[in-house]
This record gives sequence, C-alpha cells and structure tokens, in this order.
Amino acid sequence: MQHLTPQGQQIVEDIALRHGFSQDAVTHMLVAVLNGNGSMAQFSHPEFGGSGQWMQGGMLMLGDMFNSSLKGRVDALCYELSNLLVNQPGLLQSGSFQSQSQGGGSFQNQATGGIRGESDLFVPDPADHWWPQALGAPSATGSQNNVKYAYFADARRLAVNTGGDVWVYDTLDHRIGGFSQQQGTGGSISFGSQYGTIDLGRLPVVWRNGQPVETRAPASASDHSRQYRPASSPGASEGDIFAAIERLGDLRAKGILTDEEFNVKKAELLARL
Repeated sequence: MQHLTPQGQQIVEDIALRHGFSQDAVTHMLVAVLNGNGSMAQFSHPEFGGSGQWMQGGMLMLGDMFNSSLKGRVDALCYELSNLLVNQPGLLQSGSFQSQSQGGGSFQNQATGGIRGESDLFVPDPADHWWPQALGAPSATGSQNNVKYAYFADARRLAVNTGGDVWVYDTLDHRIGGFSQQQGTGGSISFGSQYGTIDLGRLPVVWRNGQPVETRAPASASDHSRQYRPASSPGASEGDIFAAIERLGDLRAKGILTDEEFNVKKAELLARL
C-alpha cells in the first residue's frame, strides 16, 4: 500500500484543484499509473466512471464510455501524473522482465525490471524489500497473483515470496527472462531461460525464511519435497507421515509442487502406513 508524504499530499491537492477531481480520486489514479510504470493504468473509481484503463499514446477506456468530457479530463490527468512520476528519481523501473499467463490464467500485475527507490511522493514501504538484504539489489522484480519474485542475476539467486514464506533458489546457469503461473489453487510456477520453459521446482532451494537448506544436485520438485517427508526407517510414525502429507499440501497450494508431483509423493507416504 502506497502512502503519500506531506509533500506528495500537497502535490496531489494542487493537481486535484486544477483537474476538478477529489484528492482521493487523484491519489487512486497516481498509484494506478505508478503500478503501470508510468505508461499505463488500470483503475476503478466512481469519479472516473467506474473501472477503466489508460495507456500512453491515446488509449483510454471508461465505464462511462460515451462521456467525452470525462474522457478528456481523465486523459489529461493521467498524462500529468505520468510526467510527474517520470521526473521523480527511482520511481519508474526499466527492463524486459516479463510475467505471462499460462493455462488460460490472467494476472493483475505485470512484472518489471529493477527496483524502486525513494522519492518525494511516497513514504518508503518495507514490504517492497521483502527479500534477504544480503542478496543486494535485484536485477528484476515482479509479481503474479499472491506470488512475488526478485531475480539476482549476478548472484545467481532467485527469491520467491509465497504467502509470506520466502524461498531463495540457486538459478544455476539459467538466465531467467520471465515467469508464468497456472491459474487456480496449486497452479505450478515455471520460468523462461535460454533452455526454454523450466519448472521452478527443478531449481535447488538454498534458503527458506532466512535458514539454509541443504542443496542437492540435480534438483527437481521431488528432491525439493524430500525435506518434508519422514525418514524411510520402519520407526516413522503415522503422525510423521500425515504431517509430511500436510506440508506437501502447503507446497502444492503455493505452486512449488504440481498436482501430479503431490499425488506421487502422497502415495509413497501412504504406502508406508
């Protein structure tokens, strides 16, 4: 959630007076244009006719589609906000890091390269820097649904935030260019590299929530799940096995394991009862 600084509030108030919109409406549009990296916006506010889209270059869609006067005012507002953001150092990002839908899914947020810095408009949000600080500044960041990514090309690391759990992967020799995620609960995550489309579970995990994880090579989604199943000794209790299945279910829900991989591991565990 973006919060305005006192200076940002004054700027928004001045813009609102000039364009004849409320401060709430202008703030809503400012954040929408920021999320669109300064060149586009998806918004929903009653003063703008409900839901709509704006794109630099002349594309504007409003819920009140036949209100030419409103369209002109909204377009002028978006252009001024876009110019405002361009002149704020560190707010807009650059790069070709892409997020796409897979399997018919769709996403509200598009990933972009780089990292936002501080500006006079917004109060810094600690949630924008959720990855381990030891990794430094990412080459690219992005988000899809409830999953966030931060890619560190020089360090060969990828940080993934799934529902508050932060996983750090060794990217090996992959040069990652983007991500896709299947729609729905348990949808698997994949990434694109010079080797094509690769399942995220094939990368070895090196850290989880700040704690080191033993790596294995070669890594696969099934390797990744082994740390969550009980030992194969006859002494493994039913409680251990059911707890392991529950943890595997969490991995599936977060997109780390596919449905097929979950079912295979579940069957292996149940066979030990």
